[in-house]
Amino acid sequence: MKTLPTALAVSTALTAPGLALGDEVTFTTTLADYGGDGAYLAYYVTDASGAYVGSLWMAGAKAKYYKHLSDWSAATGGDSAEVEGITGASVGAGRTLTVSLDLAGALFDAGYALHIDAAVEDMRDSPSEIVLPLTTEGAGRPVAGRGYIASFAYDM
Repeated sequence: MKTLPTALAVSTALTAPGLALGDEVTFTTTLADYGGDGAYLAYYVTDASGAYVGSLWMAGAKAKYYKHLSDWSAATGGDSAEVEGITGASVGAGRTLTVSLDLAGALFDAGYALHIDAAVEDMRDSPSEIVLPLTTEGAGRPVAGRGYIASFAYDM
């Protein structure tokens, strides 16, 4: 398993429970009914200076499409190893994706930002569709994306 920076401790159903550090946070992403194929979504974190910290989740399993998640791809050099073990299926139009992760408490109220890139085959890519600070105050407050994401919220 690849090592992530200390501030970012992520655990999914695919990782050993003993590696989980932090509190459970649930991401709920509802896609708009855009009328196309399933969306690829990259969830990742940057620090206060905008530097890439780590990937949290990738919806969409075919690495050949990751280049369309252009802000994530630029931050990671398109390295699919960044999402090994934290990848699920793409998400259909009008559908909701719910992902629960264990995130280090140090990520909240400390200047870190969550980014979500979105891309759909044969449609326009949407880099940084959502960018929001990770704050305890922001928990439970839905935000709209700029294109494919109708609503996103995280709960702690």
